[in-house]
Amino acid sequence: MARQKQRSQLSAISEINMTPLIDLTFLLLVTFMITVPLMEYGVNVNPPEMNADKLPDENYKVINLDKNGKIQFNKKYFSNEELGRELVVQKRLNGKLSLLIRADGGRQYKEVMEIMKVVKNTGIKEVSLVTQAE
Repeated sequence: MARQKQRSQLSAISEINMTPLIDLTFLLLVTFMITVPLMEYGVNVNPPEMNADKLPDENYKVINLDKNGKIQFNKKYFSNEELGRELVVQKRLNGKLSLLIRADGGRQYKEVMEIMKVVKNTGIKEVSLVTQAE
């Protein structure tokens, strides 16, 4: 008899009820699904003021993006590819070239970022965005 009693106890231990474990897993999953997106907006960020340092006095060039989406540099109009080639030439002529990017307020942010990507690909490190004071 002792032998049968021992078998029934072992069989009860070998069977684990998975229902509470699955419930706990789903509870944790739902908790993280709710809290992670909220953590992104939980950071207090104060955007910079529009008033910045004065523009450099010398050794800078200005890239303009007008309201029609045309890129102007050195009083000539360029496409993104042409601008890249021109900037490489200007960098060879002047190793410490600084650029100012002025864009019309009605242009999309994407267009300004494309110009910044062209500038980055040329290896020019000093780039500033020009804004108006409020």
